[in-house]
Amino acid sequence: MKFHANTPGRAALVGTLAISLASCGGGGGSNTPAPTGGTPTTPPTSGTCSISNQIDFANDVLNEWYLFPDLLDNTVDASAFNDVQSYLNARVAPARAQARDKGFTFATSIAEENALISSGSSAGFGIRLAFDQTNNRVFLLETFENAPGFAAGMDRGTELNAIGTSSTNLQTVNSIMAAGGPQAVVDALGPSDPGVTRVIRFTQLGGNVIEATIAKTDFSLDPISDRYGALILNDGGKNVGYLNLRTFIVGDAANQLRDAFQLFNTNGVDELIIDFRYNGGGLVSVAETFGDLLGENRVGQLWSETVLRPSKSSENSTEFFESEVQALQASKIAFITTGSSASASELVINSMIPYLNADSIAIVGSNTSGKPVGQFGFDFEACDLRIRAVTFQTLNADGNGDYFTGLASVIPNSCRATDDLFTPLGDANEASIATSLDFLRGGICTAITAGSNGQRTAQSAPSAMQMLQPDRPNATQYENPGVF
Repeated sequence: MKFHANTPGRAALVGTLAISLASCGGGGGSNTPAPTGGTPTTPPTSGTCSISNQIDFANDVLNEWYLFPDLLDNTVDASAFNDVQSYLNARVAPARAQARDKGFTFATSIAEENALISSGSSAGFGIRLAFDQTNNRVFLLETFENAPGFAAGMDRGTELNAIGTSSTNLQTVNSIMAAGGPQAVVDALGPSDPGVTRVIRFTQLGGNVIEATIAKTDFSLDPISDRYGALILNDGGKNVGYLNLRTFIVGDAANQLRDAFQLFNTNGVDELIIDFRYNGGGLVSVAETFGDLLGENRVGQLWSETVLRPSKSSENSTEFFESEVQALQASKIAFITTGSSASASELVINSMIPYLNADSIAIVGSNTSGKPVGQFGFDFEACDLRIRAVTFQTLNADGNGDYFTGLASVIPNSCRATDDLFTPLGDANEASIATSLDFLRGGICTAITAGSNGQRTAQSAPSAMQMLQPDRPNATQYENPGVF
C-alpha cells in the first residue's frame, strides 16, 4: 500500500467534501511522503481487483488510521456490499450521524486525482451549477474561461433551460427536475468524459436565449480567474484587495497567490476581501502558502497543528508561518463564504482568528461547511483505487478546531449576505462583496446563524440554492462542488 500524506503540513491537500489528493486536511490533501510511523497494510495480490479485495483494503485502512475509531460500525458485513463506497459509507455511519464525517471518507481514482493536483486537469463543460428545487431551475454560478461552456456564451447567472443529445430530443430542465430531482439533471448532462456532447438551450443575463451543441473537453482548472480573481476595489479613495480563490487543489495556485499579493502590495492594500464562496478545499500546502502571505511579521509563529488518533500521535505535527517575499499584514479581512466553503478554506480562516482583533475578521455570506478534519490517501495501485479516509484534525494557535457546524460558531464576527448570481464576481455591487466592504468600513451587520451546513448550500437569488452535485462525485467534483 502506498500512503500519500497531504496534511496541513507544507504539502498537504484539503478537500471540500473530503477530497482526494495525497492527503486532505482541514479539508484537503497533499503530495507529501508517508508518515514515518506505522506500517500501512499491504494490498492483497491474489485476485487483485476483486471487490472483496478492495473492500478488505478499505477495511484495513479504516481500522488502522481512521481518526474516530470509536465511531466505526464494526458490525458491518463486508460480503453484503458490491462496491467500495457503499461499504465505506456503512462503516463510518456513526461518525456521519454526529457530523464528524459528512462524506469526507471516500474512494476515488488515483490517476484522476493526481492529474488534478499536478495540472488542474479536468474534463467537462467547465461550468459550476446550482439548482433551485422549489422552482425546478438550474443556474450557472461561474464558468472557467478556458473551457467550452464559456466559449459557447455561458457565464455567471446563465439559466439552463433544456438539455438533450440532439435538438430533436431536448427536455426542459423544469421537467427533468420535476421527474427525477437534481440527479436527473446530472444524468442528462452526461458523464465527465472528453467528447461527450449535449445540446443545451440556455438564457444569458439580459434574456438572450441560445441553443448550442457543446462537447466536453479536457481543460485546466484555473485557481484564480484572469477576469476577476485578483482586483483592486476603490472604496471611497481607499484601496481594498479582492481575491477570489476557486480552489486549493491545483499546485500552481500557490504561485498565482503570490502574483495576487504582489498586486496588493504594489497598490498599498491594507484591507482584504477573500472570496472562498465556492472553494471546497484542496492542497494544504497551498493553504499554508496563503497563510504565509498573510503573515508578514509573524514568521516563526504557530499557524496550525495536525492531530491524529491516539495510536498515531507520533505523526502529529506543528506548522509555523514562513517567510514570503510578497507577504502583507492586513489590518482587516472579510472572508466571503457559503456552505460550499470547506476544508482548506476553513483552515485558512480558522488559523487567522488568533492573529486579528475581534472586530477585524469576519465571514460574510452564509455559514461554512464545517470540516476541521482532513484525509490521507491510501493507494491500491493495481486497481487505480485511492481511499481517502479522515485521519486528522487541524487546530489553530489557540488550540481551537471544533467547528463541525461551520465557522459561524467560532468566528468573532459574521455578516449575513446573499450570493447575488446576477451580478459578476469581483463587482463591488454584488451583495456579498458590498456587505464585505461595509464590514471593512466598520458597519453593523446581521449575524449568520451558527448551525450545520452539511448540504453545502449557496444562498442565491431567486431563492436559496444548492450546488448541483452527483451522488458519486468524481475527483474534480469532490474538491470543486458543482463543476461539470
